[in-house]
Amino acid sequence: MDDSAQSRHGISTRAVEIVVAATIFLLGAVVVYDSFRLGASWASDGPQAGYFPFYIGVIICSCATMILLHAVVGKHAGPPVFVTWVALKRVMQVLGPAAVYVLGIQVIGIYLAAAAYIAIFMFWLGRYSMVVAAAVGVGVMTIFFLMFEVWFKVPLYKGLLDPLAFLGY
Repeated sequence: MDDSAQSRHGISTRAVEIVVAATIFLLGAVVVYDSFRLGASWASDGPQAGYFPFYIGVIICSCATMILLHAVVGKHAGPPVFVTWVALKRVMQVLGPAAVYVLGIQVIGIYLAAAAYIAIFMFWLGRYSMVVAAAVGVGVMTIFFLMFEVWFKVPLYKGLLDPLAFLGY
């Protein structure tokens, strides 16, 4: 399949609108449900805690229902393809490692996770050599470590394993 054929295929706008409407409706339903838990009626001393959030949730659910109905039975004036598979692949090439980076911060801390993130991106997407990528990743995060931990005395999160504990910070 050539590039022009791939650029015409992807996730349809209708499918994205349906998923977004369902997600927004679910958010509104959670607001409505939790408003009932807090009390969504009028008490002797005024509105209960969930009174106004209940109506906000109802408005959110109503708007989501209108979006869903428009997506399912309405006419579409927009493009038939919301995102092509090629563009989605490019987005996922950045989003996937970013998600792993966020999880890595929790385990090994921000300094090592960021050094690995920089090095992997330079090697994988930037096509730099592994030595240059590792040197830049470690160098940048060493500068940040010195700046935050030593000079500013602002400790950043070191992770559950705290692999930099031997440095004494």
